[in-house]
Amino acid sequence: MSDPQHTEEEPVEETFISHLVELRDRIIRAGASVIVVFIALVYWAPDIFKLLARPLMQNLPRDGKMIVTEVTGSFFVPMKVTMLVAFVIVLPFVLYQIWAFVAPGLYQHEKKLVAPLVFSSYTLFLCGMAFAYFVVFPTIFRVMAHYNAPLGAEMTTDIDNYLSFVLTMFLAFGVTFEVPIVVVLLARMGVVSIQKLGQIRPYVIVGAFVISAVVTPPEVFSQLILAIPLVVLYEAGIIAARLTIGKERVENEEAAAK
Repeated sequence: MSDPQHTEEEPVEETFISHLVELRDRIIRAGASVIVVFIALVYWAPDIFKLLARPLMQNLPRDGKMIVTEVTGSFFVPMKVTMLVAFVIVLPFVLYQIWAFVAPGLYQHEKKLVAPLVFSSYTLFLCGMAFAYFVVFPTIFRVMAHYNAPLGAEMTTDIDNYLSFVLTMFLAFGVTFEVPIVVVLLARMGVVSIQKLGQIRPYVIVGAFVISAVVTPPEVFSQLILAIPLVVLYEAGIIAARLTIGKERVENEEAAAK
């Protein structure tokens, strides 16, 4: 006579194992894609690092150079940069692997929302990185060079410290440019109404300046470069949320709030 408890639990256990196998396969595919692109780019690793360092090098004094304080720094830092570039390139494929794993558990209307959400999130993150590279870095380094000149101090930095700084800035501005996505999601899910988003605007402005003060160098102009886009993107998110959820729902929320 068979054990009924064993019979009932076996399909659940098999399903769990099959999910783990699928998750393992998708992680392997994502990791392999990063490695393949990294191998394809590794020959140009020094050039990629030079491109990353260009905003600083253009604002160093004449004949200014970056320094290496660790024995292996000149090798591993360009490798790290190249690996990060490879990850950014294949990020859409990585996100697709995540989506393909969770898609069977989503409703049809949720599946329709995922594709534009992933695309817009990736695009906005790249826009944030581009804004940091082309606008923020040259401005910060120019201002810092201006402060160093009266002191007679030579402006230079270790390549590892520079990499840490630019990664922090890329992450800060990449996440900042995701604000419209967050606002739209909160509005669509009914967590916050459009009217409430407008009411908390003063707190958002204060929060933007607090975040910029923590992330950016302790200099007013540099902090404004992050705080102002954060506020503007929040306003853009409110506008996008109005367009996304529809005029009728906005009117119903406003009527319910009265």
